[in-house]
Amino acid sequence: MPCFNPISAVPEQQVSVQKARSSRRLKGITFLCTGALVFTLQDIVIKLMSGKYPLSEILGIRCVVAILPLLIIVHYDGGLGRLWLRRPWPLVARGLLLLVSYAGYYLALASMPLAEAVSLYFSAPLFIVMLAGPILGEKPGIGSWLSIVVGFAGVVIVWRPGGSMIDPAALLVVGAAAFYALAQLMARSLGISERASIMSTIQNAVFLGAAITAGAVAGDGGFSGSHYPSLEFLLRAWKIPGLRDLLLMSSTGFVSASASWLLTHAYRIAEANIVAPFEYSSILWATTAGIVIWGEVPDIHAVIGVIIIIVAGVFVLWMTGRTRASV
Repeated sequence: MPCFNPISAVPEQQVSVQKARSSRRLKGITFLCTGALVFTLQDIVIKLMSGKYPLSEILGIRCVVAILPLLIIVHYDGGLGRLWLRRPWPLVARGLLLLVSYAGYYLALASMPLAEAVSLYFSAPLFIVMLAGPILGEKPGIGSWLSIVVGFAGVVIVWRPGGSMIDPAALLVVGAAAFYALAQLMARSLGISERASIMSTIQNAVFLGAAITAGAVAGDGGFSGSHYPSLEFLLRAWKIPGLRDLLLMSSTGFVSASASWLLTHAYRIAEANIVAPFEYSSILWATTAGIVIWGEVPDIHAVIGVIIIIVAGVFVLWMTGRTRASV
């Protein structure tokens, strides 16, 4: 007859807890890498469409398609009544910051290799840590400051691999990363009282309003004619897309919603400092897509810069998670 031994049961219980934690971490990493891959599919579609349609038209179609999924999410996340906001302006302000960020990033995709654009955009964690001090009072330590300096050295290597003039598209991406950091820092305070589904819905409304406004102002192509791809992507005339292009552009709405869910679920089931570094898998997906679709093979300077950015970003994320865990 088996008997219960409390002494031997403690280690077994600890092993069970460790296995469960390891399983959650593995699932979290899987969800996050999948979400990063899905987001890369959106970047691929936008880059493919950047030579045919204006950004405002692509963004408008994406936002219209995303309305229904977002409303469904809000319905199951507390009800549609939550959309009646007493103070919507902070959420609108955050939406405008993200609009500038995403617009800058998407415009850059028309002029530079996908992998380099994604890599430069991953300077965002460096901006977040750097700006958290003056905005939130979260002062980084010496190790974080060193990693920030090293990370931005990698940024410089990526955007000036041949020592020639700085490509304006690279500046667009770095500026986009800075605005994204500001929006994320703003989300920390807003997250206390507002749900992520509400913030996403307001953000989508801001994007749609901006797309319609841009279409009304420049949709006739009166300002087009630039030889620089990013500027032409901004000012090109609207036109009725073919069925294939319409489906591709519409897919970005579903892609964005599903990728956001995958990333959110990853952070929900596993520790942020464990899964966050795996967001850099986007660089692998982007590099593969760039080589296969556009023949964009990174040179040695770009590879070195990307590695520096990844190492610095992962270290910053690790230090941030370690600091929060000790508080």
